[in-house]
Amino acid sequence: MIARCFCFEPRKSSEKSLTIYFRKHTMANILYGVNGEGAGHSTRAKEVIAHLQQRRHAVQVVSFDRGLANLRKDFDVTEITGWHIEYVNNQVRYRRTITKNLLTARKTAASVARLKDLIDEKKINVVVTDFEPLSCHAGRSKRLPVISIDNQHCLTNTDVTYPSQYRRDATAAKMVTRLMVPRAHAYLVTSFFDAKVTKPNTFLFPPILRECILKAKARQGEHVLVYVTSPAPDLAKLLADVRCSFVAYGFGREGQDGNILFKKPSLDGFLADLIAAKAIIANAGFSLVTEALYLGKPYLAVPVEHQFEQIFNAYWLDKAGYGAYWEQLNRERVESFLFNLPYFREKLVGYPRQGNQGLLAKLDGLISGKG
Repeated sequence: MIARCFCFEPRKSSEKSLTIYFRKHTMANILYGVNGEGAGHSTRAKEVIAHLQQRRHAVQVVSFDRGLANLRKDFDVTEITGWHIEYVNNQVRYRRTITKNLLTARKTAASVARLKDLIDEKKINVVVTDFEPLSCHAGRSKRLPVISIDNQHCLTNTDVTYPSQYRRDATAAKMVTRLMVPRAHAYLVTSFFDAKVTKPNTFLFPPILRECILKAKARQGEHVLVYVTSPAPDLAKLLADVRCSFVAYGFGREGQDGNILFKKPSLDGFLADLIAAKAIIANAGFSLVTEALYLGKPYLAVPVEHQFEQIFNAYWLDKAGYGAYWEQLNRERVESFLFNLPYFREKLVGYPRQGNQGLLAKLDGLISGKG
């Protein structure tokens, strides 16, 4: 079944009046919490924070791990404790994840206390969170309006389908999503497909994209770009038997090996390879998927096992006809994907390419008290 292409009109549910939460702020003091797991949250937040600063708001950014590293180059960022997911051979390891995060309980409590002090010290008016729970918790405890900006709440706040065999994983993912940002006053949710909003004060928008992606002039080169979150030797072995040229990131190695050119992490290098790729084979993180689709790149999704968000993205990408997704990948399926690139490119012609203006305008309206 192919999902219909859509011209993205911001979707909203029947909403409570937001003016009771948001006072008018021409220049607001904003606490902006950014989840530091992976690069997607900080990539999105960078565009929003820059916009808020251009509007002359004072933004206090808090994050951890990769979010901290990525954002501190451009903003003053306070480090907090964050929750991490543990991966081994492209699979989520739940026991390691739970054990590691339980060990940080004291640091988490200290970070919440620090955030409450920061709210008082900087006279914060509004909290914005990109799937970062501690800023949401501190903001709610101080009775401040909280605005959520992420893609994860598409799963909980809209009417969507997913493979029935993942019902248990979906239930767990929904629970985690609700716990991460509970009872925000407004949810600005991004999605690369259309969906019916089902929760109050929820608004659906196209993905937030980097300015360099919006301005990029994509071209079709000879290589397929490959990306994994953690080294995946089984995938490398599989691709070595496919008659195609691959440029690969995330495998923890460098240099040419047969038909695969392994590269070390590089933001500029990865961007150049993305713009020039003829297709993408990668994990199904939201940011890379949406950047690839905007650039018209067919996408073979290889979700991290047991990470439902990526399975969800892969399912909808396949359903829309923008690429392919199989639960088990083999050489024949990779070759099938490559054979069908013309079909995927034709479907991608109809992909709605819009900028960030809709979501940013709604955010401006909320902060100014206009809703």
